[in-house]
Amino acid sequence: MTAMHTLSRNLVAALLILVAATPAFAQTPSWPQKTVRFIVPLPPGSGMDLTARLVAERLTERWGQAVVVENRQGADGIPAVTGFLSARDNHTFLFSFAGIITFNHLLHDRLPYDPRELVPIVPVIDNFLGVSATAVLKVDTLADLVAAAKAQPGKLNWAATPGLPYYVLLALQKSAGIDMVQVAYRDFAPAYQDLNQGRLHVAGTGVPTLVPHHRAGTAKILFVTNGERSPQAPDVPTAAEAGYGDLTFDGVSGIYGPSDTPADTKARITADIRGIIADPAFRARVIGVGTAPRPGTGEEFAAAIAEQRAKIAAIHQASDKKPAQ
Repeated sequence: MTAMHTLSRNLVAALLILVAATPAFAQTPSWPQKTVRFIVPLPPGSGMDLTARLVAERLTERWGQAVVVENRQGADGIPAVTGFLSARDNHTFLFSFAGIITFNHLLHDRLPYDPRELVPIVPVIDNFLGVSATAVLKVDTLADLVAAAKAQPGKLNWAATPGLPYYVLLALQKSAGIDMVQVAYRDFAPAYQDLNQGRLHVAGTGVPTLVPHHRAGTAKILFVTNGERSPQAPDVPTAAEAGYGDLTFDGVSGIYGPSDTPADTKARITADIRGIIADPAFRARVIGVGTAPRPGTGEEFAAAIAEQRAKIAAIHQASDKKPAQ
């Protein structure tokens, strides 16, 4: 058994223990007793934010207490995590992508939190991630891009938002045997203009922000990293369909609680979230904002996080490239 497999197995075990752990204090039957907060690490209007607000609206109806969304974006989710952990009131939760556990420790020399303090309670959605190429390159498929990059070693460039898109593009270069130059953006907004005008050749980020350029014909989405095609871009193949199954990553996101979250609180949140996800009207609205509903248990959420962490660790270890500043 390799060290990576051992690490992955140990992480799964640790997360499952946290998911199933018995709390140190009893939960009153009347929970929630006050307003419940979901802290989201992305800005208002993002797919995750819109989904969190849809969930909050439904839970408010079920719980008879207000459920509100608070945005603390930036810095790879660190402000959201620290804000969540500092609350410690049993009514504040984190609605986040998995990167707070799976890759932040690789991007930052020192984290102001211990990922083991974050307990995966229930998955809610998958975010769709994709890789686009500028129309200036005149490539129609991922195979075309690989061929173009091989014909011009070190001449093509790329950029990605932090986290999964960054690691997907590292893995693509390693897997395909190509070398492209990373371009750094402190604010990713200018990257889309550069992509449209051909100054940037390849971009990796969330599918909803790539779709307008794909439809306009200025930058084509070559593949999505998810196991299924995006409803927003059904003409775009998955990584596996494009011939690179090792680039498959689902952007699993969901609700986290602190390590002392009572078992009955976790059970209630899980049951109610799964009930909401089962509603066809809710599913349609979530798909409409560019994400996909992901029903599941806390154990399944923890296992998906552990799998993602192990895959990213392997990519990180195999790559000799450092993030551009």
